[in-house]
Amino acid sequence: MRNSLREYRDRYGLSQRELAERVSVTRQTMNAIEGDRYDPSVELVFKLAAFFECPVEELFHPDIDLETTVSDCERSSPD
Repeated sequence: MRNSLREYRDRYGLSQRELAERVSVTRQTMNAIEGDRYDPSVELVFKLAAFFECPVEELFHPDIDLETTVSDCERSSPD
């Protein structure tokens, strides 16, 4: 999952180690997340968004391509 963690870290002058310590993970975990080699847990995603005081969607950009949404289901259901 693509993310903007490095941009946010840079904006606030934080190293990977500093950010990792503030959200209680290892520097290696932060490195893997930034390198798109590891998808963080939902809890960590929310913790990072809370730390940076921004919406989750500003930090993480999942590659989602849905063919059907709930709106499609509602239109096709019988009355």
